[in-house]
Amino acid sequence: MRYKLRMTIGVVLIFLISGCFMVGPDYKRPSTPVAAKWNESGDDSLKYSREEYRDWWTVFNDPVLTRLIDLAYRQNLSLRTAGVRVLESRAQLGIAIGEFYPQQQVATASVSYNRIPISLPYLLNSNTYWTDSFGLQAAWEIDLWGKLRRAIESADDAFLASVANYDNALVTLTGDVASSYVQIRTIETQIAIARDNVERQKTALKIANSRFRYGTATKRDVYQAENVLGATEATIPQLTIQLNQTKNSLNVLLGMPPGQLGDLLSGPTKIPTAPVSATVGVPADLLRRRPDIRAAELQAAAQCAQIGYAKADLFPTFTLMGNVGTFASDVGRTSLGDVFQSGTLAYSAGPTLQWNFLNYGQITNNVRLQDAKFQEALLNYQNTILTAQQDVENGITVFIESRHQTDFLSQSVVAAEGALRIAIIQYRQGIADFTTVLTAEQNLYQAQNSQAMAMGSIALGLIATYRAMGGGWQIREGHEFIPEKTRAEMTDRTNWGTILTPGLSQPKAPGLPGPQDQMKPPVGLPEF
Repeated sequence: MRYKLRMTIGVVLIFLISGCFMVGPDYKRPSTPVAAKWNESGDDSLKYSREEYRDWWTVFNDPVLTRLIDLAYRQNLSLRTAGVRVLESRAQLGIAIGEFYPQQQVATASVSYNRIPISLPYLLNSNTYWTDSFGLQAAWEIDLWGKLRRAIESADDAFLASVANYDNALVTLTGDVASSYVQIRTIETQIAIARDNVERQKTALKIANSRFRYGTATKRDVYQAENVLGATEATIPQLTIQLNQTKNSLNVLLGMPPGQLGDLLSGPTKIPTAPVSATVGVPADLLRRRPDIRAAELQAAAQCAQIGYAKADLFPTFTLMGNVGTFASDVGRTSLGDVFQSGTLAYSAGPTLQWNFLNYGQITNNVRLQDAKFQEALLNYQNTILTAQQDVENGITVFIESRHQTDFLSQSVVAAEGALRIAIIQYRQGIADFTTVLTAEQNLYQAQNSQAMAMGSIALGLIATYRAMGGGWQIREGHEFIPEKTRAEMTDRTNWGTILTPGLSQPKAPGLPGPQDQMKPPVGLPEF
C-alpha cells in the first residue's frame, strides 16, 4: 500500500514539475536601432500623423491603378504560394501540439501459424500450432524539461512568421504593380514626346532641304538635320522594347500570360499625379507595421525556442509505458477462441527512464548550433530594421527631390521651346546657322524627356515610401489566405479538418508589435 502511495505521489510530482519548468532561454526583444525622426523631417512635403496605409494607391486617384491592384490580389500566383505556406505552418503547428499528448497509441492483432523444428524435442502432439493475440500499447513521454512545449512555442511563432511573410508578399505585390503601372505611363509619355519631336525635326529638315535647293544653305545642314532626326526616331523602338517588357512583367504580376492586358490599361495615359504631401509617421512605426520586420522577429523567437528543445536532450527522459492484451493458441486443451477469455489477459504498466549521457558532445554541440542560429536570427532582425529605415529614407528622398527636379525641368522646357522657336525664325532669315537650330531641338527633346522621367520618379518615390512603410497588407484582413477554388481543390484531396474553415486560419493579432504580443496559440487549433 505504501509503495502504491509513493508511486502515485511521484507521478503527480512529475506532472506538476513538467507543467511549470522549461529549459532554455525565453525570448526577449533585442535592442533595436531606430532613429527618432526621418532625415527630411523639416520638409513641408511630409506629415507625421499615424496612418496604416491600407490602400495607399488611392492617393493617385487613378481607377486603372486601383483595378490592377485588386486583380493582382485575387490572381497573383506568388501570393497564393505564400498563402499555402501559411497552411503548411498551420499543419506543422498541429503536429507539434499532437506530440504533447501520448506519442504512441497502437492497437495490434495477429494470427500466426508456427512450426517447431523436428530436430528439437517437443511436448506437443504436433510440431505445428496456431496462435492469436490482441493488444494495446501506449507510451507517453512526460514533458519534464519543457521540450515539447518549446516545440509548440517554436511552431506557433513559425506559423505567425508565415502570416507575416504572406503580408510582406502582399506589400511587395502592391508596390510592384503600382511601380510597373507608373513605368508604363512614363514610357508611354516618353514615346509621345519622341514622336512629337520627330514631327518637329521633320519640319526643320524640310526647311534645310528648301534652303539647300535654293542655294542659301549647304548639304551639311541637310545631313545634320537627318542625323538628329534619325537619332530621335531610334529612341522610339528602344522605348517600345521597355514598354512591352514592363507590360509583360505586369501580366505576370496579375497572374496572366504575357500580352493579355487587353482593356485593363484603357483610360487616361498620363503619368499618375502624386499628392503634394505624404504622411510618413515616425521610424518607430515600422516595428509594428512592416511585416518583414515582424517575420524576422518571429523567426528569431521560433529559433530561440529551438535552443530549449535541443537542451532538453541533455536530461533524462521519463516515459509512462503501458501494454494490455490477450494471447491464445490451439496447443493442448486451449483454442484460438480463448483469446476472448479473461484468463488470457496480460498487462504491464510503469515508468521508464532513458538518458543519453554518453553522447560524445553531440547534444551539447547541437545546443550550441541552435544558439548560433538564434544569434544569427537576432542580427538579421536588427539588420532588417536598419534596411527598412533605409528604404523609407530612399523613397522620401526620391519623392521630394524629384518634385524639385520637375519644377526646374518645367522651366527648362519653356526656355527650350522659346529658344527653338527663335532659332528657326533666325535660320529662315539667315541670321543664325543651322547648328543653332539643331542644338535647340536636342535641348528641347532632352528637357521634355527628362521632365517626363522626373514626373514618373515623383510617383515612384511615393510608391517606394508607402511600400517601405509597410502599407498594403491590411487589405487581406477579413479574407482567406487562399481563394475559395483552391480551398475546394485541397478539401477534395485531403481531410483538412478545421484548418480550411473560413476565419480559423487567421491569427489572433496579426498587426501587433512583435512575438511578445503574439505568443498565444491562434484561435481554432488544427486537428491532428
